Amino acid sequence: MPISFDNSYIQMPAECHRPQAAQPVVKPDLIALNRPLAQALGLDVAWLEGPEGLAMLAGNAFPDGAAAVALAYAGHQFGHFVPQLGDGRALLLGEVVDPSGQRWDLQLKGSGPTAFSRGGDGRSSIGPVVREYLASEAMATLGVPTTRALAAVGSGETVQRNGTEPGGILCRVASSHLRVGSFEYLARHGRAEAVQTLADYAIARHYPQAADHPQPLLGLLEAVVAAQAKLVADWMRVGFIHGVMNTDNCAISGETIDYGPFGFLDTFVPNQVYSSIDHAGRYAYNQQPAIATWNLARLAECLLTAPSLKTKTEAHLEQANHILRGFKPQFEAHFHASFCAKLGLPHQPSFAELAMRLLDIMAEGNADFTRCFRLLSDLADEPASTDAQWLQHFDEESAATQWLSQWRQALRSTGQDRSQRQANLRAVNPVFILRNHLAQHAVDAAIQDLDFEPMRRLHAVLQQPFTDQPDAMDLALPPAPEERVLQTFCGT
Repeated sequence: MPISFDNSYIQMPAECHRPQAAQPVVKPDLIALNRPLAQALGLDVAWLEGPEGLAMLAGNAFPDGAAAVALAYAGHQFGHFVPQLGDGRALLLGEVVDPSGQRWDLQLKGSGPTAFSRGGDGRSSIGPVVREYLASEAMATLGVPTTRALAAVGSGETVQRNGTEPGGILCRVASSHLRVGSFEYLARHGRAEAVQTLADYAIARHYPQAADHPQPLLGLLEAVVAAQAKLVADWMRVGFIHGVMNTDNCAISGETIDYGPFGFLDTFVPNQVYSSIDHAGRYAYNQQPAIATWNLARLAECLLTAPSLKTKTEAHLEQANHILRGFKPQFEAHFHASFCAKLGLPHQPSFAELAMRLLDIMAEGNADFTRCFRLLSDLADEPASTDAQWLQHFDEESAATQWLSQWRQALRSTGQDRSQRQANLRAVNPVFILRNHLAQHAVDAAIQDLDFEPMRRLHAVLQQPFTDQPDAMDLALPPAPEERVLQTFCGT
């Protein structure tokens, strides 16, 4: 049966969105359908795979109840404010409520021009569609909050990017598309009442507990700060670099959104930048916590314009600053706990110091981030021949050898047996991540030959990132020197 939409966002003030028709494509082709996700959302898989479902996923025809709109938002891009951005190539089709009662947005990306396209064609090459499909699903299985990919569709048309490339459309699922930039758009245009309305909506949809706060909008800020602190710590535990942490790419829900010039660490370089447009390293791996705090301060500024916070301004300003100062300790608690777990150790200060020391040694020794942590599960409780397999990842072995001795001493203090330790380590340290060269290979195959087998193979393996898969161990290896991806690009 067709999708049953239950739309709420279109009730927000009119300036928050623009009604928009999609631009039909000539010959849509269903490249990938995320059947498990469709089933979890309570959607009819057979209908989605049929002609009516494909027509919706391609933007050619929408079922009754869809309310296609392009969302309005502003944003600070690399620190510079742009008063109007908005969905330039995306359409919110509507919302569905899953069997558990949770509400989800369905959005098309690459469906044609909108009121916010600023002269662009509103389309996407198939390459960014493949990248976001792989990235969002890889992050989900790694346990990182993220938007999801419901479907990837070929448009049967071409777009002009780096030459002529096949077009594509992604159907994205999110718990909402509310961004810091959504509030900036209203606040910077003097729409204080609309800021209040949107904040109340965000509370009801995402953080109902904030309604019990003495000042609910400050309760909202507190909840978003907590969600972002956890999210950024999750990014860093898997070596993820978002690449373009502009305020319009910062979701109120605490989900990773807008996969553009992202990358995953190969060699551990704390200030690693892959994004081709991040010339100053603003969004480097180790800068992500500071930038998240900066983005959240912009949200606080917007919320403080709302009518419910306009009185007692100084008191509310101090409360907001206090909430923002809470980001750092919350992030550090998540960050240290996750890296203690990556060593098979409980969270306590001395073990967190041991984890941070390993990161320093990895950086000095040019060690591969993912392999270094995963191979800890193969080491014995005492020095053994398997140590050499781990140590070979370091340019210089003496500091790493000394660290191993300290790690084993820490393990002994916890009283864990080897089998339990090994299971714990393998449950948190992935074998497989979406390495940059693998993503690029899948993208190149799709663009050059409309060959989606590399995408499908990679996607299947990434569904079980913590499990050894003997037939796919080539996908676990770091890139050879000639395979290294030094820059990643936006998909616009």
